[in-house]
Amino acid sequence: MCAASRYQEEYSMDSTNAQVQVEFYVNENTFKERLKLFFIKNQRSSLRIRLFNFSLKILTCALYILRVSLDNPQVVNGNSCATCRNNSGTNTTESAEINWELIFWVNRPVPLWAIQVTVALISFLETMLITYLSYKGNIWEQIFQISFILEMINTVPFIITIFWDPLRNIFVPVFLNCWLAKGALENMINDFHRAIQRTHSAMFNQVFILICTLLCLVFTGACGIQHLERAGKHLSLFDSFYFCIVTFSTVGYGDVTPQIWPSKLLVVILICVALVVLPLQFEELAYLWMESQKLGGNYSRHRAQTEKHVVLCVSSLKIDLLMDFLNEFYAHPRLQDYYVVILCPTEIDIQVRRILQIPLWSQRVIYLQGSALKDQDLMRAKMDDAEACFILSSRNEVDRTAADHQTILRAWAAKDFAPNCPLYVQILKPENKFHVKFADHVVCEEEFKYAMLALNCVCPATSTLVTLLVHTSRGQEGQLSPEQWQRTYGRCSGNEVYHIRLCDSKFFGEYDGKSFTYASFHAHKKYGVCLIGVKKEDNKSILLNPGPRHIMAAPDTCYYINITKEENSAFIFKQEEKHNKGLPVTGLYDAPSRLPVHSIIASMGTVAIDLQNPDPPEESSKLTLPTENGAGSRRPSIAPVLEIADSSAILPCDLLSDQSEDETNQSDEEGSVGSDFVKGYPPNSPYIGSSPTLCHLLPQKAPFCCLRLDKGCTHSSFEDAKAYGFKNKLIIVSAETAGNGLYNFIVPLRAYYRPRKELNPIVLLLDNPPDNHFLEAICCFPMVYFMAGTIDNLDNLLQCGIIYADNLVVVDKESTMSAEEDYMADAKTIVNVQTMFRLFPSLSIITELTHPSNMRFMQFRAKDCYSLALSKLEKIERDKGSNLAFMFRLPFAAGRVFSISMLDTLLYQSFVKDYMIAIARLLLGLDTTPGSGYLCAMKITEEDLWIRTYGRLFQKLCSSSAEIPIGIYRTESHMFSTSECKDSYAQSQVSINVEQGMEHRERGESWKEKTAHRNSTTSDQSEHPLLRKKSMQWARRLSRKANKPSSRAERISQQRLNLYRRSERQELSELVKNRMKHLGLPTVGYEDVSNLTASDVMNRVNLGYLQELQDISEHPYTEGTRPSG
Repeated sequence: MCAASRYQEEYSMDSTNAQVQVEFYVNENTFKERLKLFFIKNQRSSLRIRLFNFSLKILTCALYILRVSLDNPQVVNGNSCATCRNNSGTNTTESAEINWELIFWVNRPVPLWAIQVTVALISFLETMLITYLSYKGNIWEQIFQISFILEMINTVPFIITIFWDPLRNIFVPVFLNCWLAKGALENMINDFHRAIQRTHSAMFNQVFILICTLLCLVFTGACGIQHLERAGKHLSLFDSFYFCIVTFSTVGYGDVTPQIWPSKLLVVILICVALVVLPLQFEELAYLWMESQKLGGNYSRHRAQTEKHVVLCVSSLKIDLLMDFLNEFYAHPRLQDYYVVILCPTEIDIQVRRILQIPLWSQRVIYLQGSALKDQDLMRAKMDDAEACFILSSRNEVDRTAADHQTILRAWAAKDFAPNCPLYVQILKPENKFHVKFADHVVCEEEFKYAMLALNCVCPATSTLVTLLVHTSRGQEGQLSPEQWQRTYGRCSGNEVYHIRLCDSKFFGEYDGKSFTYASFHAHKKYGVCLIGVKKEDNKSILLNPGPRHIMAAPDTCYYINITKEENSAFIFKQEEKHNKGLPVTGLYDAPSRLPVHSIIASMGTVAIDLQNPDPPEESSKLTLPTENGAGSRRPSIAPVLEIADSSAILPCDLLSDQSEDETNQSDEEGSVGSDFVKGYPPNSPYIGSSPTLCHLLPQKAPFCCLRLDKGCTHSSFEDAKAYGFKNKLIIVSAETAGNGLYNFIVPLRAYYRPRKELNPIVLLLDNPPDNHFLEAICCFPMVYFMAGTIDNLDNLLQCGIIYADNLVVVDKESTMSAEEDYMADAKTIVNVQTMFRLFPSLSIITELTHPSNMRFMQFRAKDCYSLALSKLEKIERDKGSNLAFMFRLPFAAGRVFSISMLDTLLYQSFVKDYMIAIARLLLGLDTTPGSGYLCAMKITEEDLWIRTYGRLFQKLCSSSAEIPIGIYRTESHMFSTSECKDSYAQSQVSINVEQGMEHRERGESWKEKTAHRNSTTSDQSEHPLLRKKSMQWARRLSRKANKPSSRAERISQQRLNLYRRSERQELSELVKNRMKHLGLPTVGYEDVSNLTASDVMNRVNLGYLQELQDISEHPYTEGTRPSG
């Protein structure tokens, strides 16, 4: 105000610049515009006007009903009707003529007339005002509106009666105001939603309109028929209402019917109107219902406040993804009362709709079509009230980076809308992970995928071990199978990781103040559980097998592997009772079973004790036979596990800073191999967020030209793998592009705890040459090379040294993931792997597939009776509702194939077990925590069989090297001599199928059975083929058939078939050798595999897990974790 006055004083001296005040209006400042603003444009005032108008219409209908209830047809216009008296005196059922006087005139009391006139006058004035304000230049359009005509019919007659008294009792169809009331109510609801700035469901509005239409039809029919029948049967208003209900419901009892033709005509008109109006209303309602079914409606606010629910956000929902989520999510008992709200932008799939209609899911799963980027859709899903939000990426997209970008935006939108809702995010590429680091739990698919593929090369079947750990299983799979390995494998697949505080546990509570290794061994011996990790109260990091230096404390959280958690366990202390009675105690592992040959124990090892020391030849095995008490038939003794570790027997804990612990113990032979390697952290990380890992590195970065395997340079003239003269077998990785995730394949294989003499050269066979950014990240690692090529090109495979390789890793290619038929995305990979399987039968091929169901096509054999039996078993387990129906497929059990989609359950389990992602990352080497152990493997030989039982093996590892075994990988080899294959074709066919797979974790009872061991290479050639008694019933039947004398024609046919099979193998061998000669490669390395028979092929490739073997040579491996001080 002061500024305005100063401004005015400044210009007051110049009259030409006198200040002029100007007012600006949003609307025209006219009386008409102000009225229009009040009556029409303003939502709140318009709402009040419409509410008043609606009240007037309802009042007129109520006054009409009052007038009908007071009506007496015998009295018309205040006088007695002579015609009525004459009709009442006759007994005829039908009047000879219609008394029109009763139709046009009614008996209306003066007070009632006065009220009706007043209401009519107000309605008339309001209608004329609204018509004037709504006028836009066409007066006839305003006049011929149905609402205007009805208003004139119901108001003008009453206004005329004011000036002409004889017309006061004239009939006016006031009941037609019900249609005006319907329109006023619809407009009032629309204004109400505009006023409160909220929208309502279109389905609600349409249902409301339909109900109002039905009520208006019935009310109009009842009032009209009642009035017309005043000249006929004199129906009451209730009888007319009853007649309308019976007629419109198509029941038609016939007890009440109109008697005169005007009322009959009205019924015809009403039925015609109903046949036109109601179908249109129902059609609109059906359309909205179908659309609402597509969109999914809303999740009830009341239900969100009283019930718990989680939200699942996906780009497209497939049946496999949905079932994996539902089966894993609802596998936990405390989640049975949760609702799952699915928010997806695409229309619901037919198969998904069919699944959601099953009663098991229909009451708990709600599908909403919408986008997570819209607040309206997040509000529909009640995201702010959700217990968690799972955001999954679409891995079937060709452009996985674009899929990640969509996931990132969804995560941002969810965090912005509901900042307190926990987020569980799945990302595809590691370089995009830092965008969603704010999420509570993040799983990067490529990180886990490449880490598992890498560990599969050094620790067999790591992918199978991790997959079974992160799946919730009942442990009842395969229990009805006739084969022992399937029953044990299925039962032990129920092992999972659980946690409990030490002070609350019966398993571990008694080990307070004891070393971690002591607690792990004795808990396993006493209760059969495997303690694998611990977390201190004041530390957020989980330590896997921290070793004997860690002393257990009451507040510690213990992580253990068991069939079920401790809270669901019953304790029966039978061994203690026997001990108290003086009886000999038979331990869980004291059964006279023997450990099979060539076993790998996956153990979490310690860094404080270098168990991989390759120098001393006499102590190279961790299971070296003790010199004392080892003579004669007496079982060798094993040192006890100490409660507190002897500090003099333990090396310094911190090996991360010790850069020379390997160099001091290296032999001269190894020194030539790895003397130029150093330990350190990779200087160049390919993406933000990668965990630093201490690795074996080159002293200086290798030039980019030296990383090319198939081309020489100024620094090296080598052009093939043979020229390099590698001492260890190659690991070849076939991928489409050199993505940043491939970095996680190299790091676990170059980790500092891998012995230098065991480092395998890595060759990256890439469809597209890598860029300099990726080469900069890998040029610091020793023995890492690349070449451009594909696995479907034989020349490329030979150039990269496939005949010198132990493992070939085939990564699923992004360009094949978007096939027209989803399950055909793996077609190219499967066929290429099958071709390599035929060309290089001794090669171990590890394959990643998009769909787990396609694992049955790996190493496919159409006439293999054993594979057909496994296929039947898989169908049986799937029908029983198993989440792991595919687990009995031999390639999966052997760790030769896996699908990254099987790790989706890792994210789902994190909702209940928030530590699962951290434990999985530690196991796979993606994270390294100081003091935490790592996953490694050791091989069991013939000389190690003195250990006899799994319990003694556990004690030996804990007492000598503080390692904790967590799993066993067994293989069965079944090889026949050439003469046997010639003599019996049926037996030869059986020999192809003998190898099976079984993995079990930490359970000692699987070692109770006594097993016999025989080396098949030393067996007599004339000896009958060695078959398993229980598992090979088909083989026995075929063997009996083969022993029968055959006719000459059968023998000729058999010889022809053997010749055909031999020639096929020879053709493949010649093909490979010719290509090697053409490329200038020596064929020496291929000679040993060129004469392999079909049975030899399966013996080399089809590795697996086996529980009980009889008269068959065995090759078991045991897996576990090494501790860290």
